[in-house]
Parts: sequence; C-alpha cells; structure tokens
Amino acid sequence: MAKRVFFSFHYQDVIDFRANVVRNHKTTKHEGAGYFDASIWEEAKKESNLALKRLINSELKNTSVTAVLIGSETYSRRWVRYEIMKSLEKGNLLLGIHINSIAGKDQKTKKLGPNPFDYLAIEFSNDGQKLNLLEYKNGKWVKYSDLDGWSISGINRSDWGKAYKLSKYFKVYDWVADDGYNNFDKWIEKNS
Repeated sequence: MAKRVFFSFHYQDVIDFRANVVRNHKTTKHEGAGYFDASIWEEAKKESNLALKRLINSELKNTSVTAVLIGSETYSRRWVRYEIMKSLEKGNLLLGIHINSIAGKDQKTKKLGPNPFDYLAIEFSNDGQKLNLLEYKNGKWVKYSDLDGWSISGINRSDWGKAYKLSKYFKVYDWVADDGYNNFDKWIEKNS
C-alpha cells in the first residue's frame, strides 16, 4: 500500500535544490506530503507560532512516514524539531536522509550535516507513565517547549527515569552513498 510521506527540511536546502532531488524522485507513488509552498509558509510565519504549528499539523495528518532531509543546519531548525516531535507523537515512521552529498545548484557537495536525531531525546518518567521530550540547546539538554510529552504504558521498568536520544530509534541514510533513488521504498518498508 502506498505510504504518504511528510518531508521535513530546512528551506535553504530547497533553495540549494538538494531537498528537491529527494522530494521529486520517482516515489511519487507515495503521495508526497509536506510540500509547503514558500508563500504559505511565510504567511503563517508572519501570523504566529500557533499558525505554523497548525500548518505543520495539517500537513502531517494522514501521513505515516516522516523523512527528515538532513542538510548542514537542519538539526538546529526550530520547526524541523517540531515536525520530528509531532511525528513521534503521531506514531509516524521516522527516518533521516543526508542530502549534502547531492550536488547543489552550484554543482558542489558539502560535508554531511549533524544528525537531528542526536539533538532530540525522550525521557521516561520515574513511574513509567509519561514520556517527556528533550532537546539539546545552548550546550545542554532542556525540556522541549513546543510540545508536551504524553501518557504511556507498557514501558520496561529498566527504562523508567531514563532518557534516550532519538538516534537510538531512527535510522539515517545518505541519499547518494546508500542509493536513495533506488532504495527509498525499501527504507520505508524495512523500518515500518
């Protein structure tokens, strides 16, 4: 069954064309979602943070996969972090794809960017009943402020009171080195 994919990215990577290579590849059978027209994004941005959250939430609706397109600054972008955390809450499959190995509009590649999943974490409460969200900001781990955690159950007692980076749970690929053009479908199926 075709999956609806939400693409999370930093707009600079669209301007540099790298994000478009992944978004526009042959997997249109996955009914891509998360394509914000820049003008719609800018309009919501002018309105309020709540308007941006509503825009993201509406685009995430009816998706089952969130592909984070990782450029140089993606890991630090506030709204990419929100898209990741909201996808986690929603239960979407999450995966990361390095795109700096794709030649940009200047025909050059870049050093791979930091993994955004290394800068976000979950923490199980001391009684195992709640999942708290954390982000690495200004050199330390702090409570994630754009989304509250949620109630959980069935967590192993050995995990109560512990925190884990999201990179423990979600795989990251390189679009060029891992042949994303031919393997994107497999990445989604393998991680489902």
